[in-house]
Formats: sequence, structure tokens, C-alpha cells
Amino acid sequence: MNKVVMYSTQVCPYCQMAERLLKQRGVEHVEKILIDKDPAQRADMMSRTGRRTVPQIYIGETHVGGYDDLSALDRSGGLLPLLAASQDGAHGN
Repeated sequence: MNKVVMYSTQVCPYCQMAERLLKQRGVEHVEKILIDKDPAQRADMMSRTGRRTVPQIYIGETHVGGYDDLSALDRSGGLLPLLAASQDGAHGN
């Protein structure tokens, strides 16, 4: 399963909803980068994503976006294949 990284804050309800959705889809661990604890991480997030709001979610190397983007990806059937994608597809299974 692809690694999931989420830029978040400690009190963000959309971050909690995103994590809940990911866990419902089989993600065991979401690596959270708390931007309210480390302002340098906020700058990094804005540089990487071009966005100011949290959550900002990466699945593997793919920037999914925020909760609305994640939810739309799930509804369209794109979330599970992205989660299941091999981290190093070059080697196969």
C-alpha cells in the first residue's frame, strides 16, 4: 500500500474526516505533519502544494489535495487503486 502523508493541524475537523475516510479504505497509518507546531512545515506545504489550507494529502508521490478532493476521488473510484499502487512499480510483485 502506498504511504499516506497529510499536512494537518491539531484541531482541524476536515483533517479528522480525511483520516477517518482513509482508515475506512484500509490505511493503517497516516503520517501527519502538524503545521501548527512547526511554521517551517507550513512553508514547505505551501511550496509543495501551492495551497494554504489543511489537510493537504499525498498518497505516494501523488498530491491528492484536501478533504473535498479526497472524497471526490473516493466517490469516482480512484482512491482505492491509488492506495493499492505499488510504491516501486518497477520491481513488480
